[in-house]
Amino acid sequence: MVSKMDEEENTGTENFLFDMNARLRSVEGRYNLLHDRVLVINENFVTHVKRTNSGNEGVAEDLKEIKQEVFKIKEALKHLVGEMEMFARRDDVKLLEKYINLWNPLNFVTEKDVIRLMKKENDERRLE
Repeated sequence: MVSKMDEEENTGTENFLFDMNARLRSVEGRYNLLHDRVLVINENFVTHVKRTNSGNEGVAEDLKEIKQEVFKIKEALKHLVGEMEMFARRDDVKLLEKYINLWNPLNFVTEKDVIRLMKKENDERRLE
């Protein structure tokens, strides 16, 4: 027969096992909950990385277009600077203005005018 002490010892051991079993189930539940949370976080992270990468691709494409536009603008500016170097400078224009005013081309005579004047002069000399 089982003595009272053995029964108490068995009851204490059973209680301990039940308590440990309950604690183990509690820990398993927490583990499963943490596992599920880690999976959700991981899925969210992967989604975020994909979204970020697709956004970066758009930014990279925009940056490429901007670089091309800047290159075109630089080339146009180089062309304009080259054209502007062929323009007359202010001093050159002033010098030309000075010579034009000095020569006064509006007072130039044509060959026909000279011939007419010469004929007129000859006619006047004959009449004298």
